[in-house]
Amino acid sequence: MLEWTTACPDWERRIVERRSLLPCGPLFPDYAKRAMEGAFQAFRLVDVAGQPTFGEANLPWLTDFAEVFFGAYDDQSGRRLISEFFVLVSKKNAKSTIAAGIMLAALVLNWRPSAEFLILAPTKEAADNAFRPAWDIIKADEALSEIFHVSPHQKIITHQASGATLKVVAADGQTVVGKKATGVLIDELHEFGKKATADNMLLEATGGLASRPEGFVIYLSTQSEEPPAGVFAAKLKYARKVRDGEIDNRRFLPLIYEFPKAILDAKGERNPENFYMTNPNMGASVSEEWLWEKFEQALDEGEEKVRIFLSKHLNVQIGMAMGADRWAGADYWEKQSDPSLTLDELIRRSDLIVGGIDGGGADDFLSLGLLGRNAVTGDWLHWQQSWVFSGVLETRKKEAPRYLDFAAERDLVIGPVMDDQLRELVAIVLLVDRTGKLAMIGLDPAGVADIVLALAEEGIGDDRVVGISQGWKMIGAIKTTERRLVDGTFWHGGRPIMAWAVGNARVVARGNAFNIEKQVAGGKKIDPLMALFDAVAVMALNPKVKKTMESFMRRGLLST
Repeated sequence: MLEWTTACPDWERRIVERRSLLPCGPLFPDYAKRAMEGAFQAFRLVDVAGQPTFGEANLPWLTDFAEVFFGAYDDQSGRRLISEFFVLVSKKNAKSTIAAGIMLAALVLNWRPSAEFLILAPTKEAADNAFRPAWDIIKADEALSEIFHVSPHQKIITHQASGATLKVVAADGQTVVGKKATGVLIDELHEFGKKATADNMLLEATGGLASRPEGFVIYLSTQSEEPPAGVFAAKLKYARKVRDGEIDNRRFLPLIYEFPKAILDAKGERNPENFYMTNPNMGASVSEEWLWEKFEQALDEGEEKVRIFLSKHLNVQIGMAMGADRWAGADYWEKQSDPSLTLDELIRRSDLIVGGIDGGGADDFLSLGLLGRNAVTGDWLHWQQSWVFSGVLETRKKEAPRYLDFAAERDLVIGPVMDDQLRELVAIVLLVDRTGKLAMIGLDPAGVADIVLALAEEGIGDDRVVGISQGWKMIGAIKTTERRLVDGTFWHGGRPIMAWAVGNARVVARGNAFNIEKQVAGGKKIDPLMALFDAVAVMALNPKVKKTMESFMRRGLLST
């Protein structure tokens, strides 16, 4: 019985040592050899000087992957034993070449009459980029030009003998409906992660594989310039678990070029001597000198450009956006992460807890931020929960995949009844209050009557529910949070929703003061961050568990 694994648990050592990350060789070497010599390796690289063939160019990582891909097919039974492939590789590492070469070879080798093969691209421009290399390969080879008919306007390549087609389509939700594709390559998967309809779209595109035992799907991507979201985040997470041996799925093969954790912890991704790790085509389609020059330029232009360079050219996953006008605390946010900091842990470690609430309309996040004071060290400990009306999935379609990710991580509750959200918030506050550690709740005085009433009905009245002045009057809380982040006395749970909210915040000058606002209008919210600032405004006053609002009012530190 044939045995193999698609896990590669020693990938960190392999990538440092410049060894292959493929966990297995071709399962059927004879067929792989016929496929490589009879099709793939004979194709010409038209954008390389001298137009060498794939075989002559000797790009080890690319040819090794192609060999494993073709060698996963059993031509005796007509079944493919590895049917899903996930490839994450830095920009400029011949991704378009992979798409063109493998899909054209699959079209040559196909035996099924009128079979459909698809390259699904996120945009029309990306579809053009995916189609062009395939067309160029055909034009550079007289034999291929006789075998295939090319329709440039429709982006369809037809095998004239079998009637099988390779079509490159831009994703719009309609072009893939009803398709019964034998093979699908999904290009730039990270862009699909930004589309609210991507899940259904990919299901439509790959649905035909159920009746095609020889069928396959290849997910191809670089990292995103933003934190991964939607189908990209889900597929990347799954691929890493298969690679690391946490999930045993021999039909799914991940090939991920990213830095080991030890390299990232030491900021080694910023050392040009390590750039080779995520650029397997270094010296061929990728120039080491060019990468160094681009990195130096990014350093001159600031952290935002550096992060974009790291994500696209070095496959570094972005944790938060870093705009030029970002909040100063964003630079220190990630290093103060403590993933063990759950609500239960915050309560256990703290001798005193305060809360901050940021409310709003149907389009906003209702957010609760809890801030505890560590009973031993005095450090501040943060935990948050947010709620949003389900209608936002329609009004903010661009951000909907990210909202659904937050919901899956249980940091955001999406529901159709706003009163339910308020009841859940109050229940959490009561849970903390019963510990005897809750001192006060601070909130934006505007539009919070329902929240104040709901808390009062549960015995948390005006002596402990206080209004926090907003706008420029929040400077004290904002600066206090910054200082605590810088000196390492503020800790948070490392939750993606908070990194997102922090990354969305920008500093806007207001005369001699400043304010924190959203980076852009629309679905990129900062409500969880504002709830934190409300909590900090109370905690910074060093409250006691029984301290009343009146003493703060006399000092003019809180609004009426």
